[in-house]
Amino acid sequence: MSFDLQQLVRTNIRQLKPYASARHEFEGEASVYLDANENSLGSPLQEAFNRYPDPLQWQLKFALAKIKGVPAENIFIGNGSDEVIDLALRIFCEPGRDNIIICPPTYGMYEVSAGINAVEVRKAGLTAGFQLNLSTIMNLVDAQTKIIFVCSPNNPTGNNMHREDIEWLLNNFNGILVVDEAYINFSRQKTCIQELTTYPSLIVMQTLSKAWGLAALRLGLCFASLGIIDLFNKVKPPYNINKASAALGLEALAQVSWVNEAIQQTVAARNSLASRLEQYAFVTKVFESEANFLLVQVTDANGLYHFLTGKGIIVRNRSREPGCENCLRITIGTPQENEILLAAFDNWQQAPPAQQ
Repeated sequence: MSFDLQQLVRTNIRQLKPYASARHEFEGEASVYLDANENSLGSPLQEAFNRYPDPLQWQLKFALAKIKGVPAENIFIGNGSDEVIDLALRIFCEPGRDNIIICPPTYGMYEVSAGINAVEVRKAGLTAGFQLNLSTIMNLVDAQTKIIFVCSPNNPTGNNMHREDIEWLLNNFNGILVVDEAYINFSRQKTCIQELTTYPSLIVMQTLSKAWGLAALRLGLCFASLGIIDLFNKVKPPYNINKASAALGLEALAQVSWVNEAIQQTVAARNSLASRLEQYAFVTKVFESEANFLLVQVTDANGLYHFLTGKGIIVRNRSREPGCENCLRITIGTPQENEILLAAFDNWQQAPPAQQ
């Protein structure tokens, strides 16, 4: 299959002359910075936050490169994965003309970002087993289909998409395939990052929000070919990652052993919680998960959701998602939080039907 990246890029993006910040124009270290109209007297804080951050976050990328086994030049860091999704739509999709394909039930921001960018969303629902329906996907593809989003492990179902199906799309879809691996650290399946050298149309998204526990810092990761990374850097705001987030992210990346231990604890807690939830009479199914959450089908999701809320326990009611009728999505908590949840499940099981 012949892949031409430039043919997928919006005309105005191809012709765009990106904003060049002062830090873009100078590489290396200097002793006197009088170029960016910063406050040379400093700031009220001890840290030197009066200076603009590195616009390309090279130190953070070098640290990621060692962990992920990918050259730093093939990494883009976004203000959360949501920025990566938005940039992909703005780079490849002409508003009011092009379309994307999503596979519900799936992460909601693909559709939200498409709506913001006036891009048509076509939906190829997952199979009954929450797998990709390749024939449905390809029947929706036309000349204006620029991106297919695949979430694996999938949110909210928790399962991996079959690797052979992802590779089939890479070999047969002549557009951009975005594989969202936000939960890959909790999965037994290997990342698709290793496929980047084979497939120039592939974008792999990951995040430091989940396994790395840095949700508040908003550090979304994108791995792709040099051509795609160049486009992301061309379109992004000059300083999309602030200095505090970059510094704290770099500090966290030095603690790989802590993260690995936390992943093992979370997976063990996930498996234990799944087994215990299956014992309740009102639980009809606990779906197999490769993420840090469980999708749980019950006899009355709305009633149980409000019951838990009344006890100060917040889960996600996913009952309106296709294929997720009467399902709650439950994040794996601390051991204490999991016990509080199970105690509430005990109370619900013992409560008279009129009180449920």
